[in-house]
Order: sequence, then C-alpha cells, then structure tokens
Amino acid sequence: QLPLVESGGGLVQPGGSLRLSCEVSGLSFDYYSIGWFRQAPGKEREGVSCISSSVGMTHYADSVKGRFTISSDNAKNTVYLEMDSLKPEDTAIYYCAASAGVYYCSRYVPTEYDYSGQGTQVTVSS
Repeated sequence: QLPLVESGGGLVQPGGSLRLSCEVSGLSFDYYSIGWFRQAPGKEREGVSCISSSVGMTHYADSVKGRFTISSDNAKNTVYLEMDSLKPEDTAIYYCAASAGVYYCSRYVPTEYDYSGQGTQVTVSS
C-alpha cells in the first residue's frame, strides 16, 4: 500500500475552489511533517504548503498565502489542501509528500521529501 494517496483534483474555473485530500498510511503524524508541492509543465517544482500537526505548525508559499489552507484530521490519517480563489497559474500536478521530523518545514515550505504520492491534476481554466 502506498503511504500517500491524493484525490480531489479536477477542472475548475478561475475564482473557483477545490479540496485535495491525502490519505496517509503507515506514517504517524506524531513524527512526520506532511506537505504539498506542485509541478507545472516547463516550470520548477514549487513547495505549496506544509503541516506538522503534532506541533501545530503550518507554512505556505507566498503565491498561495491567503487562498490555500492546509489541515489534518488525525483520526482519519488524512491531510487536506483547501484551495480557494484559484487562478490559471495554479494549474499543475499536485503531490502530497512526507518527511520524518516535526520541524521539517519549520522555516520554509520544502520541495523535497522522503515520500510522495502519485499526484493529482488541478486545471484552472475557463
């Protein structure tokens, strides 16, 4: 079983919303930081957001701050990325990822992790 499985991507109009889910298996939120990064064609990988729920820490890239919200449901072993006010430039494949250490994303939003999922496509277009 893959440790990280994303869902919730799709096609949405500019200004719309989507919620991505990441089901986490075999990795405890007590010891891991969970994040999202995205990859668009022809662009560098970009760290989007990261959460360390055991220490109540979240971080966001400047490009999504105020529009995206990361959260976790420890009982369901799931991390969510609520994306509002979506823009065409948010179009990318979004990956859920995890690394050991609750302070892994304490200073910035990483782009490299120990584990990552298969990705889910988000397309923002009219």
